[in-house]
Amino acid sequence: MNEMTSPGSMITTLKDWETDQEVRWCPGCGDYAILKAVQRTLPQLGADPANTVFVSGIGCSSRFPYYIESYGFHTIHGRAPAFATGIKLANPDLDIWLVTGDGDGLSIGGNHLMHVLRRNVNMQIMLFNNEIYGLTKGQASPTSREGTRSPSTPIGSFDHPAKPAAFALGSGARFVARGFDVSKKLPEVLMAAHAHRGAAFIEIFQNCVVYNKDVFDDFAQPKGAEDRQLWLENGAPMLFAGGTRGIALDREALRLTVVDVADGGWESAGVIVHDVTNRSIAHMLVEMPFGPFPMALGVLYDDPIPTFEEAVIAEREKASAGKEPNLAKLLGTGQTWTVDQSAGHPA
Repeated sequence: MNEMTSPGSMITTLKDWETDQEVRWCPGCGDYAILKAVQRTLPQLGADPANTVFVSGIGCSSRFPYYIESYGFHTIHGRAPAFATGIKLANPDLDIWLVTGDGDGLSIGGNHLMHVLRRNVNMQIMLFNNEIYGLTKGQASPTSREGTRSPSTPIGSFDHPAKPAAFALGSGARFVARGFDVSKKLPEVLMAAHAHRGAAFIEIFQNCVVYNKDVFDDFAQPKGAEDRQLWLENGAPMLFAGGTRGIALDREALRLTVVDVADGGWESAGVIVHDVTNRSIAHMLVEMPFGPFPMALGVLYDDPIPTFEEAVIAEREKASAGKEPNLAKLLGTGQTWTVDQSAGHPA
């Protein structure tokens, strides 16, 4: 049994989670790497294909359910959170994975995504962010950077981009994390999300090789960008660039700053230790401007509270306590009448 699985869990391999469907993304698309990361993670979780459901909306990312050997729903644009919520309430024992993109989840689906987060429905929510509409041929999306040239913004976008992780925190999410498609640490992030009871939101930066190629290379390219990544670990100092730099808190200005660390002396440099339950610091981390600061990755926030379905189940049990399940009696209760279709009583 894999060391990450628990007693009684299902023993599977990556192959058990592959389907016979041809994977149809553009060659080199970051979705391939995310798919393999998920297929490698599920066996480590001891997941059971018969108890697992992948739910998606519309977009390149939303082809995901076709490629995972489990139950799946390819739903309608932006409404995957509503479907996933219904599935979870119908059978709370199911393990739900919701797959969406920056367009599907933050434009038409922003309303639905907000509510599944604030309600805290127990599921893993993966938002693939490539900062572009890939499936519909490269229009600017809600996360496209200012100045992005596209068929819908031919002289450059002037919209201020949405920040998915900030959106999730603002919507009341109790778990927020970040990763990127080709990162070897992405499975660790996915496992942490799965361990969280409640709505676990993961923003995954994903390279669209056709319409927004290499937009994340400044921190996510396979080699050479490590100095611009801040991988967060609960209880560990916020260090990056091989431990030579770190994140400190300016307590007078109430803002984060970058400090140099000499000879491993992170404490004397004022580097703060990551506490995943600190919501205020999580907000600061997602708002750090990249360039002057590194990109914050890993689990930014993790502080569980009771889930939506737990409250619904408790309410149902309370409402039905001591009552007999009798549909015929229910239908005959209150103001009822009989329609007699005889000649003397025409309907």
